[in-house]
Amino acid sequence: MSLAACSSLEGGGYGFGGGYSLVRAKEVRVGNGSIAVTPPREWNKQSTTLFDDISTVEDWTQNGPYLDTISFVTGMKDGKAVVRQRSRDDRQVPKFRSNMTAPEVAAMIESLFRVRGGTVDFKTTSLVPRSYLGASGFQYDFEHLDGDEVRRRGRAVGAIINGRLYLVLLDATKSHYFDASLPDFEAIVRSARRIR
Repeated sequence: MSLAACSSLEGGGYGFGGGYSLVRAKEVRVGNGSIAVTPPREWNKQSTTLFDDISTVEDWTQNGPYLDTISFVTGMKDGKAVVRQRSRDDRQVPKFRSNMTAPEVAAMIESLFRVRGGTVDFKTTSLVPRSYLGASGFQYDFEHLDGDEVRRRGRAVGAIINGRLYLVLLDATKSHYFDASLPDFEAIVRSARRIR
């Protein structure tokens, strides 16, 4: 389930609007254009998303958002949320803070899936240090079961650089698509470079 799926979940189902555009297997800028990545094969970019800071988030899928997604967060500023939410909502996903630790970012991601994604069971499988964009960052691995009764796996690799969050997140069905998408995800993470 993509971050966009979490943002537009209503009535127990996923809401996906808009169309898709082809992402070629060459270097491409993502999100707000502050990073570039090189996918090893073509992906599909979702054309619309419902984020507070739309320019910093981008979602890709290979086989459709129910099966696999890669989400990019590119330079999210302090005080922004990864998902659009109303102030009157009784359950809120925490906003990003520039002084967050890796465990706090992991908790924010878990909260996103629990509050907005219809997740009924969420388990952290690992949280370890990992370099990203040449900075000290983290790798966060997790599994979850959503209201659609499909078990999924996820991996997020990210870092906070100059007070901004940079993150790439893979979320895919555990049965096949996570393992099938992981080599592409890892190639994309390795290829990532800051533009500005």
